[in-house]
Amino acid sequence: MTGKVYLIGAGPGDPELLTLKAHRLLTQADVVLYDRLVGKEIISLIPDTAEKMYVGKAKSLHSLPQEEINTLLASKAKEGNMVVRLKGGDPFIFGRGGEELEELIEEGVPFEVVPGVTAAAGCAAYAGIPLTHRDYAQSVRFLTGHLKDGTTDLPWDELVHPAQTLVIYMGLTGLKEISESLIKFGMKPTMPVAIVEKGTTKEQRVFTSTINKVYDVAMQNEAKSPALLIIGEVVTLQNKLEWYGKY
Repeated sequence: MTGKVYLIGAGPGDPELLTLKAHRLLTQADVVLYDRLVGKEIISLIPDTAEKMYVGKAKSLHSLPQEEINTLLASKAKEGNMVVRLKGGDPFIFGRGGEELEELIEEGVPFEVVPGVTAAAGCAAYAGIPLTHRDYAQSVRFLTGHLKDGTTDLPWDELVHPAQTLVIYMGLTGLKEISESLIKFGMKPTMPVAIVEKGTTKEQRVFTSTINKVYDVAMQNEAKSPALLIIGEVVTLQNKLEWYGKY
């Protein structure tokens, strides 16, 4: 009898940001395939009886290729298991969730999707940076700084726009190219930028700068992944609104 796969977003790091549904399913699972960005406190919620499988990816280092993960999900479910595929953030926002579900559909395996707090929302909140604000930004755009072909070739001309916040996932590796390209396409060099490192966790660090100096700031502070870039006038509110670890 075929089991079922639950594609679950674990949120950006703080275990208390798990949804109630995610917590319930995680504690009932027979098999859990989890990613690199899922924290130890969340992993500890998995029952001892469950089979735990690490399938994480760091830059250019894959414990399992994506195709094998897709196949493994289907095969474990076909054995009759309740399978949880646990991803950092939200599975449908730069999480390759769609790719994994396509394979399950082809294999005739039932599934459910449980959304999670995406890094943009979670890290911005814990950094004290509202992504939209009536005085500064009426739109927000999520981008990945690491494309499938390994480049950082983004639609730069569309990104330089007034009253817009940019949130760039995995933006540290290409930070120099990102900052130089935005300035080249017309962004003012003094545009405020924040780097949120390990957002929502006890190790969170936030660095604020401007687009023309952010690369140097990242180097000076030895900023490390996972880190998120927030670019826009809303970053000017960070100093006033920061709260995490303060109160």
